[in-house]
Amino acid sequence: MKENFKLVATVAAGLEAVVGKEIRTLGFDCQVENGKVYFDGTLEAIIKTNLWLRAADRIKIIVGRFPARTFEELFQGVFALDWENYLPLGAKFPISKAKCVKSKLHNEPSVQAITKKAVVKKLQKHFHRPEGVPLQEIGSEFNIEVSILKDQATIMIDTTGDSLFKRGYRVQKGGAPIKENMAAAILSLSNWFPDKPLVDPTCGSGTFCIEAALIGMNIAPGFNRSFAFEQWSWVDKELVQKGRDDAEKEARYDAELDISGFDVDGRMIEIAKRNAEEAGLANVITFKQMRLQDFRTDKINGVIVSNPPYGERLLDDKAVDILYNEMGQTFAPLRTWSKFILTSDEDFEKKYGQKADKKRKLYNGTLKVDLYQFYGERVKRHLI
Repeated sequence: MKENFKLVATVAAGLEAVVGKEIRTLGFDCQVENGKVYFDGTLEAIIKTNLWLRAADRIKIIVGRFPARTFEELFQGVFALDWENYLPLGAKFPISKAKCVKSKLHNEPSVQAITKKAVVKKLQKHFHRPEGVPLQEIGSEFNIEVSILKDQATIMIDTTGDSLFKRGYRVQKGGAPIKENMAAAILSLSNWFPDKPLVDPTCGSGTFCIEAALIGMNIAPGFNRSFAFEQWSWVDKELVQKGRDDAEKEARYDAELDISGFDVDGRMIEIAKRNAEEAGLANVITFKQMRLQDFRTDKINGVIVSNPPYGERLLDDKAVDILYNEMGQTFAPLRTWSKFILTSDEDFEKKYGQKADKKRKLYNGTLKVDLYQFYGERVKRHLI
C-alpha cells in the first residue's frame, strides 16, 4: 500500500483560507483553491487532519488526474491508476459521486458506470481474476468520487465518511441550526480568544458555544467520532490510536473559559444543555433562557457571535425587523465588545442601526449569507 498521498480538504465557499491556516498549523504545506485545500502527507496526515480540522468538510485521497474528453479517455485514465495500492481484494468500492462541470462528459450516471468498469478491470488484471467472474465486494468500503471540471478528471477516495461537521455531540437540533464546522470557522474569523468572554444571545441548540469550548480547551473536534479510513485493512490501528492518544494529551481540560448562550425558547436551552453534556462540556458553558433585549453585562472586551433567525429561517419578516432593531439597541452600550452576526438579510445594517466595519460573504449550505463584523473599542485589561 502507498506511503505518501496527495490529499484534498473540501470546504464551504469563503472558508478556504481558514482551513488552509488550520492545515499549516498542523504542520503541512498546502495550496488553497476554490472550495479545496490541497496538501501531501502520509497516513498520519490523514489521521491528524480528520481528527483536528474544525472548518473542513472532508479529507479525500487524490488517486489521479488526467484529461477526459471522451468516455474512452475516462476509461483508460481510470484503468491506468494504481488501484492495487488502495483497494485490497474483496473491498467494496462504490462510485458514490460523479460531478461534471463545463465538460464534454456530462452524463454523471454514465461517468460512474464507466469508472466502476475500469476499476473492476484493473483489479481483475492485478489479482489474476477471470474477466467473466465478478469481484466479490465483501470487505471494507472505499467510496470513490469522480470530478470532471473543464475536461480534467480528478479521481478521489473519501477518507472521512460522515462529513466532518458531524462531531457526534448533537443529540438534538433546532429548526435551522448552523453546521458545526461553519460555527468553528466563524469563531476563527472573529477576534475571539479563549481569555475573552463569549456570548451567543440567540444560541439555539448551542453550536457556537460548544465549538468555542472545544477550541478554548484545545479538544480535537473529531475525537468522539469514527472515520471511514479506520475500517480499511491497510490502515495501522495502532497509528490511529496513537493519533487519538496524542489528541487527548493536547487537550487543556483545566482551561478557564467564560462562554454563555441565551435563547428566548426554553426548549432550545434544554437541547443546548443536552448537546453540551454529550460533548463533555456541561460544566464549561452557561446556558440560560433569556430574551435578547434583556442581555446586560459589565464585562469588557467580550465577543458576541450570533446566527439569528432570518427570513428563510423560522421568523416572518416583521419579527426579523424587530429583532435586528432590538439587537442594535441592546448591543450599542457594549462599546468594548465585538459583534459577529450571520444573516442573509441584505438590509441588516439598516435594521440594526449601524454600518459594519467589515462584511464577509459566506454560504450556509446553499444559502448566501454575510458575516457582519463590528469591532469593539480596544481597552487594556488591568491584570490584578
